[in-house]
Amino acid sequence: MRALKIAATGMAAQQMRVETISNNLANMSTTGYNARRAEFADLHYQQYARAGTVNSADGTILPTGIQLGLGVRPAAVSMQLAQGSLSNTGGDLDLAIEGRGYLEVTLPNGQPAYTRDGALKRTGEGLIVTSDGFPVSPEIVIPEDALSISINAAGEVYAYFADQTGAQQLGQISIAGFSNPKGLEAIGSNLFSETEASGPATVTTPGLNGLGTVRQGYLEDSSVDPVREVTELIEAQRGYELNAKVITAADQMLAATAQVR
Repeated sequence: MRALKIAATGMAAQQMRVETISNNLANMSTTGYNARRAEFADLHYQQYARAGTVNSADGTILPTGIQLGLGVRPAAVSMQLAQGSLSNTGGDLDLAIEGRGYLEVTLPNGQPAYTRDGALKRTGEGLIVTSDGFPVSPEIVIPEDALSISINAAGEVYAYFADQTGAQQLGQISIAGFSNPKGLEAIGSNLFSETEASGPATVTTPGLNGLGTVRQGYLEDSSVDPVREVTELIEAQRGYELNAKVITAADQMLAATAQVR
């Protein structure tokens, strides 16, 4: 009774779909979060009669054959790249990326990581860091006596001082791009790490090489569409129920077979 195992793979697939949707809804308020989509592929087939083979009975060629599928399997959980809406926060160190690209930060082990969460902070020494304390690369230090900070679209950071009429440039915020951003590995805390699938990071000035620009005083909202997620949740729930009905039907067929005398 293959229907039992086939339906079981369908239930497992819909369960993964629900788990992916639940993670999207849980992150609907996460800064710079992109929704994920569960993708599936059919399993291999048992060939009872291959299409194009010769029928031994009369020598004709079978036009379609007999192929019985064995269910479904997860193929990928893909990140849906989309620009979230920008919310005006007014914060000097709040940055939103308009377009492609990621901010580069340095992890405690010295490895680089990448994020679209521009809710940056300032340490006691004036170093610009993420909310988890990871310094932005290249490192930029804001002097203690700086009155205000200005960051233009090209990522140039300027500070204003009481004893100076003009602004003093403190550094340059860079943007990292990838040939396949969907290949990045999510490591939590709004961070991604480079993989062979994503390709190496191309770090450049914002606005160059097709990458986006930065906007000071804004943060990028999550790109999750709650209406779409709830709709897909209903579809996944119904798909799970239908596969459960198949298991019930297969069980009844087995019970009928066992009662044959």
